[in-house]
Amino acid sequence: MVTLEFEKHISALEKKIDELRHMSKEDGVSIVDEISKLQSKVDKLLKEKYEKLSPWEKVLVARHPERPHFTDYIAELVEDFIELSGDRSFSEDAAIVGGFGKFRGQPVLIMGHEKGRDTTSRLKHNFGMPRPEGYRKAQRLMKLADHYGLPIITLVDTAGAYPGIDAEERGQSEAIARSIEVCLSVKVPLLTVIIGEGGSGGAIAIAAANRIFMLEHAIYSVISPEGCASILWRSSDKKQDAAEAQKLTAQDLLKLKVIDGIIKEPLGGAHRDHKEAIKNLGDMLAKELEKQMTLSPQDLLGERHKKFLDMGRVS
Repeated sequence: MVTLEFEKHISALEKKIDELRHMSKEDGVSIVDEISKLQSKVDKLLKEKYEKLSPWEKVLVARHPERPHFTDYIAELVEDFIELSGDRSFSEDAAIVGGFGKFRGQPVLIMGHEKGRDTTSRLKHNFGMPRPEGYRKAQRLMKLADHYGLPIITLVDTAGAYPGIDAEERGQSEAIARSIEVCLSVKVPLLTVIIGEGGSGGAIAIAAANRIFMLEHAIYSVISPEGCASILWRSSDKKQDAAEAQKLTAQDLLKLKVIDGIIKEPLGGAHRDHKEAIKNLGDMLAKELEKQMTLSPQDLLGERHKKFLDMGRVS
């Protein structure tokens, strides 16, 4: 497992536990009590540290390469998933993956950003940074779900929209704006979870939802801390100060009423226990989806519009 800087002392203890377990198997020596004591110490240190993570440390956890990805959630939570590709205008964009399936028995459209895990898949998915065709595909799928009256679930995990010249030439900003417009116009329940990074317009393009949740150690911001620091201080060395000022953590955003709830992560972060993290997310979505399905199209639209208008009001 990739070890974050602030976890190194904990990682050393975990390696010691692994060594003791290996010795126990090889020599037939029972050292259960010693392993149990060390594991208790590791759990205590993880609990203490993860309850007091700084905003910058939250950024590092949200970017951890071993956190569950969109495709991991699909594999565990969605049955009979059928992926749909292409924007019917230019091409396919694998940075956004979407399709139809059954979420705990309920037919849904589910889509989200996929970053990829190794070099090959990261290049295929463009590190989770969509081009215009990705957002136009998202629009097409949301309109299709709206036509058939199926709820929409989106999982966000992107550093932001792809900033390349080719994306700008094909209308990146227009594609993002249109995608937000479609989010705000569909007459079916729309639920969003920020599962890792929620970066800028690249995130909100598929996150203008009735209910927005974040995993406990996810982040959601208009710009990355590095980008913010380079603009305000002309130096990326100030990224920790920028992260503090941006209020990008789930806890800060819940206080500001930008999001509607926080989904608890396993001890030490979602990257340590995929199954528990995915189950917690599924339970929250199922509970909220049941509520949303009782609302009329007019109520869903009105609630969604009011939510985002209220965010922009200054008293």
